[in-house]
Amino acid sequence: MSDNNILIREIEPQDNAQMEQVIRAAFPEFDIPLTGTAYEDVETTQMYESYQGEREVYFVLVDGDKVLGGAGIKQLKNFDLSICELQKMYFLPEARGKGLGKKLFQKCLDQAKAFGFEKCYLESASQLKAAIHIYELYGFKHLEGPLGGTGHYSCGIWMIKEL
Repeated sequence: MSDNNILIREIEPQDNAQMEQVIRAAFPEFDIPLTGTAYEDVETTQMYESYQGEREVYFVLVDGDKVLGGAGIKQLKNFDLSICELQKMYFLPEARGKGLGKKLFQKCLDQAKAFGFEKCYLESASQLKAAIHIYELYGFKHLEGPLGGTGHYSCGIWMIKEL
């Protein structure tokens, strides 16, 4: 993997199967529950189709035709229209620790601002310590409980940031 060949682009239909594998592989790796998480979301099997509405986008990190990870922005379900949610940010082990996640994360936040959102919300699992540390560095603040209706009852970390 050469960092020079890696790019961030919007998800395409042919990326669905690879992105689903990236997402699902993280759960046993980090010992995250399968129920009440993105693992069992219908969206996980159809990522391209799930981000085609207004004010929503899913970006993938690719090396040639190999999907290394991704993250998306979407209106927070059943909540204030000015708040978006950072969703399904997962990476293969080979893509971690190189600053690629930060680039993708920043692209998502920039896009959220461009969409006109005022705040960005996210949910995570306590096992994802590196990701939580990055969220904190970017100014996300911890909340006491969840917002909206994501259905991810097994996520124990809730954070929000002013955009």
